[in-house]
Amino acid sequence: MQSNDHANKLYIDGQWVNADSGATFDVFNPANGEKIGEAADGSGSDAARAIEAAQKAFGQWAGLTAHQRSEYLYEAYQKMTANREHLARLMTEEQGKPLKASRGEVQYGADFLLWYAEEAKRVYGKTIPAPRSDQRFMVLRQPVGVVAAITPWNYPVSMVTRKVAPALAAGCTIVLKPAEATPLCAVEVFKILHEAGIPAGVANLVTALNPAPVGEVFVQNPLVRKLTFTGSTEVGKILAEGAARQVKRISLELGGHAPFIVFEDSDPVHAAKGAALIKFLNTGQTCISPNRIFVHRSIMAPFIREFKSRVSRMLTGSGFEDGVSIGPLVDNAALQKVQQQVSDALDQGAALVCGGRRLTEDNLDRGHFYAPTVLSDVTPQMLIFREETFGPVAPIIAFDSEEEVLALANDTNYGLAAYIYTNNLSRAMRMFEALNFGIIGINDINPTSAAAPFGGMQESGLGREGGREGIEEYLETKLGGFSI
Repeated sequence: MQSNDHANKLYIDGQWVNADSGATFDVFNPANGEKIGEAADGSGSDAARAIEAAQKAFGQWAGLTAHQRSEYLYEAYQKMTANREHLARLMTEEQGKPLKASRGEVQYGADFLLWYAEEAKRVYGKTIPAPRSDQRFMVLRQPVGVVAAITPWNYPVSMVTRKVAPALAAGCTIVLKPAEATPLCAVEVFKILHEAGIPAGVANLVTALNPAPVGEVFVQNPLVRKLTFTGSTEVGKILAEGAARQVKRISLELGGHAPFIVFEDSDPVHAAKGAALIKFLNTGQTCISPNRIFVHRSIMAPFIREFKSRVSRMLTGSGFEDGVSIGPLVDNAALQKVQQQVSDALDQGAALVCGGRRLTEDNLDRGHFYAPTVLSDVTPQMLIFREETFGPVAPIIAFDSEEEVLALANDTNYGLAAYIYTNNLSRAMRMFEALNFGIIGINDINPTSAAAPFGGMQESGLGREGGREGIEEYLETKLGGFSI
């Protein structure tokens, strides 16, 4: 698939335009290293142009009724679902995930457009009883203003709509910079927004090979009143520090280091099936991927036996091939990080259950492929116990008691997702309340939905996306006191 019209353009003020410099950058397929297209190489000046367009459009867009904004989002939802196959195939080519997973992500991305088409009409104010008979209090919820958004490469469609949809529903205008590895998917989403009739300046797209100059403008430009970012904790901290200088509102969805806890009262075969599915989703390149799999010592043997059986049967290759469930890592740096963590663990006494190597046969050497890997006898001294992996490696740690595993699971600066397998309701409730993570899956490996709040605690982020909470991130609360 070759890139379509406008793939090498920015989208500013309702027009597809060149970057100020006229420059473009190449986009590659991570499965084979082949060039698949070009994207406009935007700069700080392009970001400033887009912000000005968004500011100019804000008053009129915010002045529409919620029902009018809802109609635009519903139209975008219909167009995205109608273009599901095209978007999915582009995603597999640009990002590398299996085609089945890409189709699922496009639907997930469309779900946010539909959900916030409805939530736009549910932004309620309230009245408050006053202490004086001649006084009335009224509370309004109003849009914060221009939003700057930065999205990641691992979910290049759904992470765009997860930010754009609630911002537009709330009455904000937006400028988005997608990840440099996956700009073409973002271009296609903005083509859909354009075709849905979103007014000029309301939604703007600035692609760039070097994200730093665009990010600096997002932080420093006083017209931007809200910054939303999904990506690494390191970059998130830099953005938060800069936003604080202007008391600019910010939402951050950052890294994760999810524990997956299998208690002795659970079915080890059922738990192993769930762990294998979620661990290797998107080749392990997801922020809610389990990074530490804690298994009660009494059921360790049957769990590892089933887990190894499932992982060993996973096929690795191009996402367009039937039966493939493991695609490429995003780049060589990601591959080297995985190799480093596995080598460190093995050097410190971990046991290799399966995998443990880069795959180069059958032309896989042209991409960034690593065999799905299982390690046992992992200890807290190893890098893989402390650092987010973002790759297809499953470290397994034995535990003996609920108190022990709770302490081990919470022994991290991250706090995004955690998983529990148990048939004991009391234990499930205790762990749900005691784990320091924003999302807990209890016998459930997919505790996410457009209708549910998504976000982390500690260094995994600030704020929530999805659900009713997602639109609140883009609203200000205004109090009116009336003397009558």
